[in-house]
Amino acid sequence: MITPVLGAAVAQNVAFYLLAAAMAVSAIGVVRSQNVVHAALFLVVVLAGAAGLYILVAAEFVAWVQVLIYIGAIVILFLFGIMLTRAPMRPQGSMDNSQRLAAAVVSLFLFGVITALFVDAYHGKEIKLSNDLVLIGRSGTIASSIFRDYLVPFEVVSMLLLAALVGAVVIARRD
Repeated sequence: MITPVLGAAVAQNVAFYLLAAAMAVSAIGVVRSQNVVHAALFLVVVLAGAAGLYILVAAEFVAWVQVLIYIGAIVILFLFGIMLTRAPMRPQGSMDNSQRLAAAVVSLFLFGVITALFVDAYHGKEIKLSNDLVLIGRSGTIASSIFRDYLVPFEVVSMLLLAALVGAVVIARRD
């Protein structure tokens, strides 16, 4: 018989692998899509998967911030920018070039380096979610960090996003 703790760990691993697979397929869809709107929608799936991963590590506040800020604001800003600038939905010419082999070699090299770093850092170590990490991920801790320590960068980013939206409207106007 499987103990409840072991069953929860198995369920968490299954959820992680399902989310990771969906995110990987959607990330490939972002890069491979020839329609800009479809690429933005694939990006929504990737960002929603990241929010699901935050939930798996007991950071619910960060997960909801991910949903509200990235999915709710950034992707909508992308779509508004696409619509307001009247960008072509499909590319006019071929987006293919002769650098596929070089890109594949560099990608495999980076994958190998990152894998070696992870294996070196975590090989043989059991990773557990400690109570300290759960306390750091609580909404009160994060809110005091954002609105005390990082208030100015938080406001600067909001002004930058507003400037991007105004810039898209100015570019789209045909006076």
